[in-house]
Amino acid sequence: MDFTVKKYTELLESLIRQNYTFQTFDEFIATPNQKAIVLRHDVDLLPYNSLAFARIQAAHTIKGTYYFRAVPESWNEKVIQEIADLGHEIGYHYECLTTVDGDLQKGIKDFEKNLEALRKLAPVTTICMHGSPMSKYDSKDLWKTYSYKDYEITAEPYFDVDFEQVFYLTDTGRRWDGHKVSVRDRVETSFTDTFHATDEIIRKADRLPDKIMFTFHPQRWNDNMVLWSKELLLQNVKNVIKRYFFVEKKEFYKKMKKKQ
Repeated sequence: MDFTVKKYTELLESLIRQNYTFQTFDEFIATPNQKAIVLRHDVDLLPYNSLAFARIQAAHTIKGTYYFRAVPESWNEKVIQEIADLGHEIGYHYECLTTVDGDLQKGIKDFEKNLEALRKLAPVTTICMHGSPMSKYDSKDLWKTYSYKDYEITAEPYFDVDFEQVFYLTDTGRRWDGHKVSVRDRVETSFTDTFHATDEIIRKADRLPDKIMFTFHPQRWNDNMVLWSKELLLQNVKNVIKRYFFVEKKEFYKKMKKKQ
């Protein structure tokens, strides 16, 4: 059964057996190890799910990176501080253009305010865009006008990782081949290996590239059957909406623009 905490633990242990080192994103940007994995977690909802992941990692003496949104369904100060105390990296999961309807000046003010608040709870040196798939605004566009380096931010995954060298795996869409239904969680890469289920990754753990970034959305992973079934149903509906109303529409306009 996939997308359970038990299955997550099996995946983690399969990677440990392959002698990978586990670096926070900040550590990886500073000095990437020869055989390294970045465990990135986008805390969109249900922060206690992320705390469960953080405790499992700590029990295995490895570290991850956790990006928190500045919304009530993600921002839990007790959870943020406990994850930081376990030795993990805390980052800001910004969505500033979505929350201010695309206004750049309001967006950067929103970014500054939320970053300052998060830094009162834990050190923050990296950030990561929240995709907000139902919004017409891409918060990465904030950095066409401003620079996150001005805020003592060392890196943002979508700008500072060479995905030609780092294999990217994300559970977007509650599947590992969710690029077909993803609006913004996409990267340019020449890696051709794809997986659908977690067991497929586990079986091929000994053949994975040396450098990998995993992105997890811990709210998708549950051992509780009621919560597991609810997430499965909701995600399947969301995937249909994203694919037919956002992804395919975006691809259509891209093709039309090339013809002009």
